[in-house]
Amino acid sequence: MRNTARILLGLMLIVAGIGHLTFSRHAFQAQVPPWVLMNPDLVVVLSGIVEILLGTSLIFIIKQRMAVGWMVAAFFVLVFPGNIAQLTEHRNSFGLDSDLKRWLRLPFQFVLIFLALWSTGALQKWKRK
Repeated sequence: MRNTARILLGLMLIVAGIGHLTFSRHAFQAQVPPWVLMNPDLVVVLSGIVEILLGTSLIFIIKQRMAVGWMVAAFFVLVFPGNIAQLTEHRNSFGLDSDLKRWLRLPFQFVLIFLALWSTGALQKWKRK
C-alpha cells in the first residue's frame, strides 16, 4: 500500500510539474505571492522542474527513498506559504474562488506531507528513533 501511495504521489508531482510548464502555467502564476521577489513565471517554471524531479525520484530512487521522502515533504512545506497567501490575498486559481474553498484546501497540504513521509518509510524510521 505504501509503494502504491508513493508511486501515485510521484505521478501527481510529475503531472503537476508538467502543468507548471504547459497547460496550467497561468493558473500557477496566479498562486505566486507578490512578496516573492522573483518573476512569477520563473518561480512557476523552476517549481515545475523541481516537482518533476521530485516525482521521478519518488518513483525510481529506491536506495535513498527516505531521503527523497524528506525532500518532498520539505517542498510541500516550502510552498505552503503560497497557499496561505492565496487565502489571505483572496486570489482565485484552480477553482478556488472563495475563502471557504481556499480554507478547505489548506489541510490537504498536511496530507501531502504525511503521504511523502509515510509512503517512503521516512515517518516510520523517524518514529523509531
